[in-house]
Amino acid sequence: MTKVDENGLSARLSHLEIGEWGEKLSQTGLIRRGWKVLWTNFRPKGGGEIDLVCRDSDVLVFVEVKTRTSLDYGRPSEAVDHEKRKLILRGASSWLRQLNKPEVRHRFDIMEVILEEGLPPKLNLIENAFSMSEF
Repeated sequence: MTKVDENGLSARLSHLEIGEWGEKLSQTGLIRRGWKVLWTNFRPKGGGEIDLVCRDSDVLVFVEVKTRTSLDYGRPSEAVDHEKRKLILRGASSWLRQLNKPEVRHRFDIMEVILEEGLPPKLNLIENAFSMSEF
């Protein structure tokens, strides 16, 4: 994946730049669905991480964004393994503690973003990808 600067020079995007682009595309896509983005890149002191904290109607949604430039090594969601889910759950638990409303309806979604060279970005939202009860 390459980018072109203001002088017309192209350079390869770094892994972080690709991830940031995927998160921005995800935010835009979710807002178009009528969601409200409450927070991006939530990283509590006790550890854990949430890419996007959103509200879908009356449901709090913790969204993990996975961006890939091809499907050569599988779907982006396949990278959300047991260890990654534990980190997300730790971040979500911290968010819910801060709300002081542990009973609030919530779910865990994965947004797959596929950025193939020369093609429009593809977004695929996987709702209820996993739950706290799995752990």
